[in-house]
Amino acid sequence: MAGSPAVPDAASGPSRERSPTTVTASAHRTELLAPDSLAAHSGVVSETEHSALRADIRRLSTMLGQTVALQAGDEVLELVEEVRKLAREAAGESGDPDAVTRRLSGLDTGTAVVLARAFSQYFQLANVAEQLHRSRELRSLRPADRRPLHTVMERLAAEADRGAVQEVLARAQLRPVFTAHPTESSRQSVLAILRRVAEGLDHGASDDELGALVDLLWQTDEIRPGKPTVTDEARGVAWFMEQLGTRTVPDLVGEFEAEVRAHGFEVPPDSRPLSLGCWVGGDRDGNPNVTPEVTREVLELYTDRALKIHGGLVEQLIQELSISTRVMGVSEELRGALARDRRALPEVHDRFIRLNAHEPYRLHLSYLQARLENTRSRIANRGPHVAGRDYLGVADYVADLGVLDRSLRGHLGARIADGTLARALRAARALGLHLAELDIREHSQKHHDALGAIYDELGELDRPYAELTREERRALLSTELQGHRPLIRRHYGVPEAAAQVIATFDMLHEVQHEFGPEVARTYIVSMAQDVDDLLAVAVLARESYMVELRTDPRSSVDLVPLFETVEELSQAGPLLEGLLSDPGYRQQVRNRGDLQEIMLGYSDSNKGAGITSSQWEIHRAQRQLRDVGAKHGVNLRLFHGRGGSVGRGGGPAGEAIASAPYGSVDAAMKLTEQGEVISDKYSLPTLAHDNLEILLASMLDASVLHKASRWPDETLARWDEVMTCVSEAGKKAYRELVGDPALPEFFTAATPVDELGRLNVGSRPSKRPGKGTPSLDDLRAIPWVFGWTQTRMVVPGWYGLGSGLKAARDAGYGEVLDEMREWAFFANLLGNVEMTLAKTDLRIASYYVSTLVEPGQQGLFELIRAEHGRTLREVLALTGDPVLLDRHPVLRNTLAVRNGYLEPLHHLQVELLDQRRRRGGADGGDDADLERALLLTINGIAAGMKNTG
Repeated sequence: MAGSPAVPDAASGPSRERSPTTVTASAHRTELLAPDSLAAHSGVVSETEHSALRADIRRLSTMLGQTVALQAGDEVLELVEEVRKLAREAAGESGDPDAVTRRLSGLDTGTAVVLARAFSQYFQLANVAEQLHRSRELRSLRPADRRPLHTVMERLAAEADRGAVQEVLARAQLRPVFTAHPTESSRQSVLAILRRVAEGLDHGASDDELGALVDLLWQTDEIRPGKPTVTDEARGVAWFMEQLGTRTVPDLVGEFEAEVRAHGFEVPPDSRPLSLGCWVGGDRDGNPNVTPEVTREVLELYTDRALKIHGGLVEQLIQELSISTRVMGVSEELRGALARDRRALPEVHDRFIRLNAHEPYRLHLSYLQARLENTRSRIANRGPHVAGRDYLGVADYVADLGVLDRSLRGHLGARIADGTLARALRAARALGLHLAELDIREHSQKHHDALGAIYDELGELDRPYAELTREERRALLSTELQGHRPLIRRHYGVPEAAAQVIATFDMLHEVQHEFGPEVARTYIVSMAQDVDDLLAVAVLARESYMVELRTDPRSSVDLVPLFETVEELSQAGPLLEGLLSDPGYRQQVRNRGDLQEIMLGYSDSNKGAGITSSQWEIHRAQRQLRDVGAKHGVNLRLFHGRGGSVGRGGGPAGEAIASAPYGSVDAAMKLTEQGEVISDKYSLPTLAHDNLEILLASMLDASVLHKASRWPDETLARWDEVMTCVSEAGKKAYRELVGDPALPEFFTAATPVDELGRLNVGSRPSKRPGKGTPSLDDLRAIPWVFGWTQTRMVVPGWYGLGSGLKAARDAGYGEVLDEMREWAFFANLLGNVEMTLAKTDLRIASYYVSTLVEPGQQGLFELIRAEHGRTLREVLALTGDPVLLDRHPVLRNTLAVRNGYLEPLHHLQVELLDQRRRRGGADGGDDADLERALLLTINGIAAGMKNTG
């Protein structure tokens, strides 16, 4: 803002070489992420780009100051600068934190709103500038011959068996899955303005042009007027997915195909190396707002966006493909297609034949255009599919485009076919007619409740279904699954307790027949603890005609267990063994092409046992699952439920793939993209492209070049022994903290988690239904991480690792720990924790504790302080550095600058929380400005921290 101090310069002098003690992500893999993935994941890494970034942030900050003065008055700008100065002084060694507290004390809430907006919009502008400069840096640091896809294909061609590579290419499929979680509340209008700011900076816009955008940002309400509906959330993620589908996905698939051919491999027919997935509208676990009707509405929304993309490409092709039969012939296949087109759509023929009588490509495309429009109309009006007049799924649309492609290539038009037509084909295969495949998720208990109602009504069991043991349910459901009879007598109606679950399966069956089979075909079972949890879903799916095991075996749905807690993760292998040993379930997997998807949850495992045990148990679970799948001849598709924060699996995704156990990545992978991470990764096309390219290249690398262990068995056994020691001691320390009876009240008081649940951020409740005394079990994993991050304690991202490492060192494993730095899994864990520690600030956290927590409960903060010191010492002992991120001076400076602007927001948030609670508990009375100001501080801190949920 105007008058703000210059951003501190980074350490001068030449860059240091990495010391021998520096943690590396993997000593056995070509560096796909240049020049350093940890730093590159978090910001710019070069001095040149950092200097340019500082200049742009100063420019935008000055414009924001001018806007504040213009829109709110000079006195408000003076207050902003005064508060920022006091906060900066409070952060100094001789600073007075009470000075800023006194200045904010009793501040009227209207002024608080303006203050919060000023500091929050600073971070919005700083973030978009940083995104732009990261994208510029990537262009310069990764020329064509150093792009991740080029690098990995070069390695595959030189080092791997060509048949094995071709087999992986035939099955390769990466699917980022976009979810809505309450850590991103930016409206599409705000995101669109910020994207225009980035484009303006990139293309040399004038100060007046950029200033107008900053004014527009200030005059745009960044807060939704009410709690978002599921459909609102769907529109938000659809905006990003539409941007990806229009440009990034077809471009990247084209580059993938070019690299495959350039290195002597064949592009597999109908290959689909990249597609999009989504949970918004399908994730009903704990969200009562996701009903079958809402799911259908969301699918209509996504389909409309996909048809818009395809319609634009077809219109472009109509303009381009002016080829005349007076000059060049066409294939008999195209002539036959035109004859069929005329019979199916005579009105289109009558409209265009005069103009396009000798332009068969344009004529055929006019029929395609009509079918796409008819498909959009049919879905909007929920009418029946008419073969030839509209499309049911993408197969016929791809086939129609393929007729054009083959005709062009057969008549000296290969280079023409490689243009927009190839792009249209890539978009069609990647996006389908649905934009993104929608996953359905439901809690395992819901299915047993439904079956209980059904079986109890039948009256066949000697006691209620709910009283059966798991083994008894397993035997019952296994037999039922292989039988023929329907459990539900539809003409009598569905038992009320089972109605919602059956309605969901019926809806799935219906939309597959109305939108196409690929629109929604994954059903995820959360809290999967035993075989009966999956058999229950298979039996219910059979009731809706989605699973048939005996007569004409078929299935239209993938059944996916989600292992969330460390206890569930530790039993993942035995559970999969039990499933694949069941004849009925094994036939279900066979019906799905011998592919079994497994989802691994990072959130609840961390919340229940801490980051160390969570990461270790997920790693061990992948090993178990890999071995069981191989034993039964089943390919696995692992689905990683990662969040933005390190505590929920965040961090450099490419490095996470590289650190997976050997053989666990097998040509296909899914991972969630959620919350504020989506806008950080996907707002700008260059960053979106780079993120997806790294993921795709890393997946191919692991699928081919990491099929066997990179280390001797005895080395891995030694490391496993030490890691188990670290994990157990870390879990013990973590559970001592979360098991303290005083922690629920401490957490609720010290953080804005209750306020988050009452503010208009997400459609899903932040807490599970609970009664009586507050319990951490009632709290969802995302608000758990979000709350700690807002206060800068960031407990889920590091707590327990220090105790674990110290226990291993005390047990005589010090030399082995040093050796383990070369292990990709351990290096990735340390690197991510180091980043989290760098964002942790217990000095700021102490403001929250001293002001908001009752004196008798503040003792827990000392426990947190002690473990923080222990973790800091142990991590630095392994990195060999004197301070955190010592080898990343540019990144350290970036975080320091951010801290300078975060400080006022923290002080303001503490003051507002205190006011709210003094006025009337978490409800805070009826002061709309107070609520608005609080949400703005939450958003601003989230933007400043960047990885919060």
